[in-house]
Amino acid sequence: MTTRAPQKRRIETRNKLIAAATKIIARDGYGGLRVEDVVSQAKVAKGTFFSHFEDKDRLMALLAGQEMEHILSTIAEGPPPQTITGIAQALSPLMEFMAQDRAVFDLIPRYSGALQIETTELISVNFGHQVELLIRWITPLQGTVIRADTSAELLAEGVQAFMIQAMALKFCVLHNANSIEDRLEPYLHPWLAGPTR
Repeated sequence: MTTRAPQKRRIETRNKLIAAATKIIARDGYGGLRVEDVVSQAKVAKGTFFSHFEDKDRLMALLAGQEMEHILSTIAEGPPPQTITGIAQALSPLMEFMAQDRAVFDLIPRYSGALQIETTELISVNFGHQVELLIRWITPLQGTVIRADTSAELLAEGVQAFMIQAMALKFCVLHNANSIEDRLEPYLHPWLAGPTR
């Protein structure tokens, strides 16, 4: 019984830090999140923050991963797209979140495992869920709208790579006037439809 009370307090403190960070992000965005503000809002010492999170980026990655899972679940509940354009449109809310500002976008590839630097469970799991959803969308369209000469898994992984590219272009001066969806679609048509004869 004596070990339960400290564990309960630790969980409560972690939840206070997460709630404080969530409130700050709602007000100032991910780019405005500062450890000092989180601990002040949560009414805990700065050292307490670092006993729960390695750094601010780890906390941001946790919160971003939770939101990515929520958005992807909402997308998955909708009707599956029947066209390549529909796939780009369906992915748009997730991509808009992931590229909402530089602070979030910089976290995504770093903590997804894609760069083999660092991972967090939620973001890397979400990347797996993205591929699973894409496979579900692609498979029934193969042989009609989508090419059948390549596995659905490889096509899904390619779509995911093009998503990262389309989001990265948002931060490029030459390409940032277009919507993410408009940047993604030109990649998807040749990739998913295959070569025209």
